[in-house]
Amino acid sequence: MTEFRDTSGRALSDYPRPSVAVDTAVLTVADGSLSVLLVDDSRDGSRRLPGTFLHEGEVLADAVRRSLANKAGLAGLEPAQLRVFDAIGRDSRGWVISVAHLAAAPAALLGSATLVPVTDAGPLAFDHREILSLAVARLRADYAKNPDPWGLLGSAPFTLLELERLHRAVDPDRPGGKDTFRRLMEPQLTDTGTLDQGTVGKPARLFVKEQEQR
Repeated sequence: MTEFRDTSGRALSDYPRPSVAVDTAVLTVADGSLSVLLVDDSRDGSRRLPGTFLHEGEVLADAVRRSLANKAGLAGLEPAQLRVFDAIGRDSRGWVISVAHLAAAPAALLGSATLVPVTDAGPLAFDHREILSLAVARLRADYAKNPDPWGLLGSAPFTLLELERLHRAVDPDRPGGKDTFRRLMEPQLTDTGTLDQGTVGKPARLFVKEQEQR
């Protein structure tokens, strides 16, 4: 096969290439707060998002899954790409661009991972604080009009109160009151015809989502 050369006559191998990394903000609601999974940086003990370098022959999503398995012992999460972070000097180890991802799951599925409220995450290694901010904004946008699109409540039926508490944990500044929330969400839910018998007072109706909206 003839080696490709561009209009200047140079081959692809003539150009310096950055290392490609993936970094993932894993979000959940734990103890009533939107929280992020953090790991310790092996170099200096600072906190960071789980990530890794892309291996040859590997697609980005597989690199994310590998990093979550190796760094946090997690499997089965489906990441969504956010954007590329490519600021010069973002990584002291060299020229590294990172493709940031978001994943979210119920806290119970995250095992013994270190979960920190996003408001308490503090300084993070590299530009991971910026990645976290972008991930939080994306998650809140996803939850603005759809009932639990990332499945943070799990697969069991839920009450409207449980759904509202989840959404307000995701975004404490969510506009509108209880009635506004219910008018928006209830048409997108299916009434199971059963009641939550574990509540005090009048039993509440139990719902499931009509379909995945994410």
